Amino acid sequence: MTTTQLPDTASPSPLEVDLAVLPKVSLHDHLDGGLRVGTVLDLAREAGVEVPADTVEGLAEWIAEHANGESLEKYLQVFALTTAVMQTREQLRRVAREFVEDLVADGVVYGEIRWAPEQHLAGGRTLDEAVEAVQAGLDEAVEAADAAGHVIRVGQLVTAMRHADRAQEIAELAVRHREAGVVGFDIAGAEAGFPPSRFADTFTWLAAHHLPVTVHAGEGDGLDSVRSALVDGRALRLGHGVRLAEDISVEYGGVDEDGEQLDELTGLVDLGETAAWVRDRQIALEVCPSSNLQTGAVDAAAGIAGHPIDLLVQLGFRVTVNTDNRLVSDVSLTDELYLLAETFGYSLSELLDLQLNAAEAAFLSVDEREDLAEILVAGWGEVISGDAVGPVLEELDDEDEDD
Repeated sequence: MTTTQLPDTASPSPLEVDLAVLPKVSLHDHLDGGLRVGTVLDLAREAGVEVPADTVEGLAEWIAEHANGESLEKYLQVFALTTAVMQTREQLRRVAREFVEDLVADGVVYGEIRWAPEQHLAGGRTLDEAVEAVQAGLDEAVEAADAAGHVIRVGQLVTAMRHADRAQEIAELAVRHREAGVVGFDIAGAEAGFPPSRFADTFTWLAAHHLPVTVHAGEGDGLDSVRSALVDGRALRLGHGVRLAEDISVEYGGVDEDGEQLDELTGLVDLGETAAWVRDRQIALEVCPSSNLQTGAVDAAAGIAGHPIDLLVQLGFRVTVNTDNRLVSDVSLTDELYLLAETFGYSLSELLDLQLNAAEAAFLSVDEREDLAEILVAGWGEVISGDAVGPVLEELDDEDEDD
C-alpha cells in the first residue's frame, strides 16, 4: 500500500469527518447496478416493463431482499430488471448522466464505469451506438459538474459477458472507442464454468492493442479463476479477488523460523504462489466489501469483521475499495469507507492509502495517475493535519498533453 507519511496525531477519527466531501477514486462500479430506484420505476413505466413493486419504497425492499440472498445468482436477478429499462439511447443517456451525478455527490473525482453493451441492444441500437449513448450521458454530467465547481473524470470499462460468445467482438468495440471515453476491458458474469482461459485469444489481442484489462475473478469461483485471470487474462487488476485469501494461511501460537515459540495472538503467515505473485507485483484488488457479503464471496455469517480485506491490507496487497453495485447493495463509496473505519479502526491516513492504491491502479497514464494522487493528498491532507474542516479539490487535468 502506498503510504502518505502525513501526520495523523492531530487528525480526527474518520467517524467524525464528512467523508462524502473528500476526493475519492472508484474503479469497480457497474452502470446497470447503480440506477436510482426512482429512475428504474420511471423508465419501466415509460417502456411498459413489469416491475415487482410500483412504489420507490416497495421496489427498494424487493431489491434489498434479493441483494441479501447471500448468493451471487439471487443477487444478479435484479439486473434482469435494470437492463430491461436500459435499452434505448435516451434510457442509456439518462442512466449514465445520473450515475455520474451520484458519483459527484459522493466526492468521486475519478471513476471507471463498467457495463456490457451487448446486453443493451433490444431497442435497436448497434454496439457502437450504445457506447456512444452512454458516453453522451457521461459527458453531459461531467460538464455540468465542472460548471458547478466539481471536476470529475470518468471512463468506460467495456465488458464482455462470459456466457456469451462475443468477447472478441466486444474487445474490438472497446478498442474502437479508446479515444472516445473507453479506458479498458473486463469480463463479467458467472465465473464457474467460464474461466478466462476461454477468452485467451481475445486477451492476447487486447494486449497487442495495448488496452488495459481487469478481470472479474475470485468472487464466484476460487483460486483457479484467479490464476486464469492472471495467466490467460493478463489482468492488470482483479475484480473482487477476495478468494485469494484461500491461498493465505495464518497459524497462531506456532514456532517461528528461529525456533521461538509464539504467543496465541501472534500469527505466522504463509502466502501461496498465487497470493505471493499478486502481492509482490502489486496487482490491484477491486474489493467491494458489502457486495462480497451479499453475493456469498465472503461468509455473510461472519459479517464484515470476517471479511479478508483487513488481512489483505495488513499483508501489503494493493487493496482498493469499491461499491460494485450501488443500487443493489444500497451503498456509496463513502458508506464503504465508514464501514471499514468502524469495523477495523482505520484512521484517515489509512483510508487515504486505500484511495491512493486506487489512483495508482487507475487505467490512466503515469502523469495522470500522479496528478490524481496529488488531488487525493491535497484533499485528505488538510483534514488529516487538522488544518481544515474540508478538502480543497484541485482541478484534475484531464487534457492529454499530446493532443
